[in-house]
Formats: sequence, structure tokens, C-alpha cells
Amino acid sequence: MKLKFITFILVLASLSIFAQDAKLTATVSKNKLGVNQRLRVEFAINKQGADNFTPPSFKNFKIVGGPSQSVSQSWVNGKSTFSQSYTYIIQPLRKGEFNLPSASIQLNGQTLKSEPVKIIVTSAVKIPKNPNDPDYIAEQNIHLVAEVSKGRPYVGEGIYVEYRLYFSNNVGIYDNAITESPQYIGFWNQEIKNNNYDFKTAMYNGEQYRYAVLHKALLIPTKSGNLTIDPMKMDILVAVPTGRADFFGNPITRRVRKQYASAKKIIKAKALPEEGKPDSFTGAVGNFEYTLTSNKNTLKANESSELKVKVSGLGNLKLFELPKVETPKELEVYQPERKENVKISTSGLRGSVTDTYTVVPEYKGKYKIPSTEFSYFNPKDNKYHTISTDDLFVNVTEGKELVSTTENLVKKQDVQVTGNNFRFIQTSTSLGVIDTSNFFKSIPFYLLLLLPLIAIPVAIFIGKKKSERDADIIGNKQRKADRLAKKYLSEASQQLGNKEEFYEALERALHNYLKAKLNVETSDISREKITELLDDKQVEISTIDDFIEVLKQCDFARYTPITNTQMNEEYNRAKQVITSLDRQL
Repeated sequence: MKLKFITFILVLASLSIFAQDAKLTATVSKNKLGVNQRLRVEFAINKQGADNFTPPSFKNFKIVGGPSQSVSQSWVNGKSTFSQSYTYIIQPLRKGEFNLPSASIQLNGQTLKSEPVKIIVTSAVKIPKNPNDPDYIAEQNIHLVAEVSKGRPYVGEGIYVEYRLYFSNNVGIYDNAITESPQYIGFWNQEIKNNNYDFKTAMYNGEQYRYAVLHKALLIPTKSGNLTIDPMKMDILVAVPTGRADFFGNPITRRVRKQYASAKKIIKAKALPEEGKPDSFTGAVGNFEYTLTSNKNTLKANESSELKVKVSGLGNLKLFELPKVETPKELEVYQPERKENVKISTSGLRGSVTDTYTVVPEYKGKYKIPSTEFSYFNPKDNKYHTISTDDLFVNVTEGKELVSTTENLVKKQDVQVTGNNFRFIQTSTSLGVIDTSNFFKSIPFYLLLLLPLIAIPVAIFIGKKKSERDADIIGNKQRKADRLAKKYLSEASQQLGNKEEFYEALERALHNYLKAKLNVETSDISREKITELLDDKQVEISTIDDFIEVLKQCDFARYTPITNTQMNEEYNRAKQVITSLDRQL
């Protein structure tokens, strides 16, 4: 009886073990370390019978210990757990961001693989003698990470970057602020609004963390090659445990302020293929639909109708040209009105862009509006697609007849006689004296007589003032620079009170000014490049610093609350900077 009971227990244990899904997991003691530090990597499987363990390739690392193998099994509340692990101690050979590849093991004829583990290696760090040092704990338990949706997009293909702040349960965060926003050189970019900072739980490099998404942005490469996303930098107030407890047993924490930065990201943008590129392709990348429609096909002369060219779908809707509509010369066509209905999300730009042409016919007849073509490149199937529209016809039922030039030269028009063309000569008159006042010595006579006498000193005074103004070279430069600054900042002045639109317009105005003055492209503009170019032009260091500071404020203000007063101050500051720059350039 006792033997049967023991056999029954063993059978239950074995069933419980095999009821679990077999899984090979990889965990690390830390996911961010200095080049002079070591870390522990453990590979564990939760089922018995596994063998032929194959470790990953420890490229960029040196094995300083292991592998050490251990087996553990326990029985708690009727449930059995099993673990067989292989542990290594490794040390990085150089700085960088590395992926530790998958390990594998054989179980019942199947191969199980672990997930790759990301490890960030920084410069050599000062290893504290006391492992409870607050700065050291804060650095090891908080990570600012930039996650990119795709590392090798096509030029014109939308991707997104998401900045996450990971922090372990061992620390708390009391305050945080973005000290330096990331730069997206070589990208068209747009912030994706993130109003909720919900905290979530996730595994990060083999460890469980809480995280919050701080910032999202849609990026569209504007050129091919290696494009860099510079780090985001933050200042965070961290509460770290001291290892002591208060009278009630609650842990005592200490607050330290630390700076964190995300790793630099390299995006390898691919050029669009030349093979099969249509002549009608103007840079559209995505998945689109295209239509050409008219709201009236039958109308009278001088009655207007509308032609609508519409592209809708998902892609770089703001970065290509719509097809042009060619119409017969007998139809008067006005410049198109552009309307955009575009929403921004992590999937890209979705919506429609429409050009509306107003057409007014003058002559009676039937006119053909030729078909148009729109081409785009779809990254999903790596192919170009072309959409053609049908011919449109406009029938003008009433109006003047259109007579050809040849007919006018050959055919003479008959003289049309009406009752008012000829009249008989009158044989009698009825003349009378017109009562008119004498102009001589009248009020208008004296006013016109005195006008030259008054105009001469006024003209002398105005000429003198103009000469003084022309001689004032500095003043003229100042007035010219003020007019130039107002011209570039006109859009920003209209958006005062709307934070997002104002700072976008302000940044665009500064970039447009540099493009006009220094002949540089927007994609080549960076703070270092601006400083170098202005320094070559012998611009004062204080003016360069002010210009860079305004650009930084444009980035910083998007993520912080800003009042209307601050926006007015920033507008006046930008105006002064452009005025000062123009005087010196």
C-alpha cells in the first residue's frame, strides 16, 4: 500500500512537470554596465530531459567564468517546479549597444531557443566600494530607451520612434524634465501627441521593469544613407533605498538627481529603386487611391464648375506633388486651392490631400479634359503603382459661339443697320446762353495760385528728411533688417496663442532664413553646422548663441507648459536675433 502511494505521488509530480510549456529563458544581472564591469547571464529550461545545450556566440564579450550548471526542483502546494540552468560571467570588450544572440537546447527531438538580450555598454564607470551607493543604484535601475519601429526604411517611408523610461521596483521617481530634445537630421518629423503617461510593466533585457512612454515622433527619411537620431537627455530626481527602515518598518529612501540619455540610433535609409520608376512619379511612398472628379458636366457660359484632384490613403501625404490638370485654352482655370485632411499616428500620415480647380467657360461647345496619371511606391510589395483617370467632358449649352480665326479672315461680316445709325440734318437750332461763373479771382483760382508757394517748402523739408534718412546707414540697415524679420516671422505671429503651431512656425522661419542667407538645405541644418557657418561669416559669438538658444527653446517648449506671455517674449527674441544676424551678414 505504501509503495502504491509513493508511485501515485511520483506520477502526479511527473504529470505536473510535463503539463508546463517547455521554455528556454535568458536573464542577465544587469542590462547596462560600464566597459570595466562584469555581468551574469543565466539560461534556464523548465523541463527535465533536455540536453545538448549550445550557448550563444559571445561576440564583443569575454567569458571570465562558467559555464556552471545547476538543477533545482520543488513541490509547493501540490505544484512541482523544475529548473535546469547554465550560468556564465562575461565582460564587454568595447562600448556600444549589443544583442546577445539566442542559446539553444534539445528536448524530445525539438530545438528550443531563448530570446536575444540587449545589453548597453558605456564608458568605464567608477565602481563604488559600497554597493548601496545611491548614485550607483539610481544608474543601474533606470534606463532611457529609444525604440524605433523599423531600422531600414525606404526614403519617404514613415517610421516612428518612441522614448521609454524604464525603472525597476527598487527605486521611485519624483520629478523629471527633458533637458535636450532629440535631433532628427535627414528626416521630416512630426510629434505624435501623447497625453497619457500610463505606467506599464514589461520585460526589458531579461528583467522586469515598469515603464512610461515619454515622447513619440513620426519620422520620414528625406535622403538615403545612414541617418542619425541623436539622444534625448533627461534630468530625473530618483528616490533610492538606503537599506535602513524607520520606526514602523518602512524603508528609508534618499533622493538623488541624475542625468540620463538614450542611446544614439542609426537608421539606414534605402534609396527608392530606379527600375520601373514611372515618369509621373513625384515622390509618393505608401498605399494610395487617386481620383479626378467634376461637380458639373453641363453648364452655361460664365457659370463656374469645380475639378477636384484627390489623393487619399496612408503614406507621406505632405511630401509629394499632386498631378496637374491640363484644360483647353477656351476654359478659364484658376490656381488650385489646396486642402489637407491628414491625421498623424504611429502608422504614418493617414487622410487625403485635394487640389480644387475653379473652371469658368466663355464659349458654347463641348470640351475634353484629358486623363491624368498618379504614381506611387508601395514599400510592402516593393513596387511602383500607377493610377490613371478617365477623360472628363464639359458641355457648355449656352453662350457665345466660338468662331475660328480662319473664318474671320475669309468671311466678311454684313453691316447691320438699325434705326439709330443715321439721322437727318436739322435745319433749325435752339441755342441759349450758358450761365457760368468767372474762374478769375474765384476761390479755386487763389488756391491754385498759392499751391506752388506752399508745395516748395514742403518739398524742401521732405527732401531734407530723405537725405538725412539716406545718410543714416546704420538706421537703414536696422529698418531693413526689421522688415526682413517681420517677413520671416509673419506666420509665427499669426499663431501666437497656439503653442504647437507657433513653435513649429517659429522653427520653420529660422530655418528658412538660414536657407535664404547661407544657401543650405533643411536636412543639412544642425546646431553644430549653424555655429560653424555663422562663425565663418564672422558673426558675433553672442548672436550665434542667441540663435541656437531660440532653436533649443522651440524644441523644449513642445514638451512643457508655455504661457502666451512666454510665446510673445520668444517671438520678440527671435525677431531681435534675425535683425542682429542680418545686420552682421
